[in-house]
Amino acid sequence: MINSSPILRCAFTLLLSCVVAVLAKAQIEHQQAWQLALLEMEDGDTLHLPEGTYTLTESLLVDGYDDVVVTGAGMDKTILQFEGQKAGSEGFKVSNCNRFTMKDFTILNTAGDAIKTQMCDQINFLNLETSWTGKPKSTNGSYGLYPVQCTNVLIDGCKARGASDAGIYVGQSNKVIVRNCTAIENVAGIEIENTTNAMVYDNLAENNTGGILVFDLPGLIKKRGGHIEVFRNEVRSNNLKNFAPKGNIVAQVPPGTGVMVLATSDVAIHRNTIVENRTTSIAVVSYYITELPIQDDAYEPIPHEITIDGNNIERKHQWPTFKNKIGKLLAFKFGRKVPPIIYDGITEETLAGKDLDFSKNAVLLMGKQADFAVLDAARKFKDILINPPAFIYTGLDSPIYDSFGL
Repeated sequence: MINSSPILRCAFTLLLSCVVAVLAKAQIEHQQAWQLALLEMEDGDTLHLPEGTYTLTESLLVDGYDDVVVTGAGMDKTILQFEGQKAGSEGFKVSNCNRFTMKDFTILNTAGDAIKTQMCDQINFLNLETSWTGKPKSTNGSYGLYPVQCTNVLIDGCKARGASDAGIYVGQSNKVIVRNCTAIENVAGIEIENTTNAMVYDNLAENNTGGILVFDLPGLIKKRGGHIEVFRNEVRSNNLKNFAPKGNIVAQVPPGTGVMVLATSDVAIHRNTIVENRTTSIAVVSYYITELPIQDDAYEPIPHEITIDGNNIERKHQWPTFKNKIGKLLAFKFGRKVPPIIYDGITEETLAGKDLDFSKNAVLLMGKQADFAVLDAARKFKDILINPPAFIYTGLDSPIYDSFGL
């Protein structure tokens, strides 16, 4: 029988306190050593983060370097844990850098965004993981990987889970590739916002609220995105409850959304597998569908030149979500047989109360991939069209929208 005398209990408590103190001191030393190394780096340096799990309490900041690499020992070997973060909100914040690479580590449970890069050129995110552990909740950080106002962005082989906005988000950037990534249990799996010349391909977006979003929003420095390709992705079972904080634009995304284009023009959605998303497989909508005010004269709220080609779309007959006004509307209009592809039909003409001008179609389907509905939302859904021939090209010379050569 274990002796539990007061002296032994006191000794054990003292020993435990010493162990905790030693561990805390070690973690503080790692924080200080890494931040000092990041501050003292020179152009061309590589910072190695060793194998292990490290608890950090402050953001790691990098600014103004060229040709730098920050590397761990592997996605599942070098783990930076920010639970209980006390200073800053990001895990890594990188600003004003050129040819900067982060690879082979994981960041957990940051107070805000896991990795944010801003005003960088040739920024590489390689084999990184960001996650908020536990059940998805609105108090999780907004973004996992978050390049904004960057050029020549590569996000390759990364994983993102649990973000209350987007697991992988690219905003106000140019020349972007997102490939070979996995986004699970975020509000938006992958989001491309006010960004130009982007390719999103060979990714898995599963069990998010919305799988892949391509948005243009008002009030931002970069006014318009476009020339976006979304192809060869698997967009599966994105039916997760929307846990975004109230007031966030993605809080309006219906659970059960596969791919959504909001206000962005010149977008090609092709050769994707989009299956078992309960509300809509592909939705093309204007900003007006949000019913939010627009206070930006340079903003274009209506999408144009959206091409949908060669996708494998499967949606069994089931009720769309009832936890969102769009889902309720679709349920009221279509019951369980919601067409997998929907377009709100809002144009300059329909906003003026006129009929849709078929010579100015914003959406073109290259062959019938699934049932398609034009909702006539601007005129209170007066004249909903199902599979209108004017929107569906049936020629044999269907182009493959692959302007980047893939």
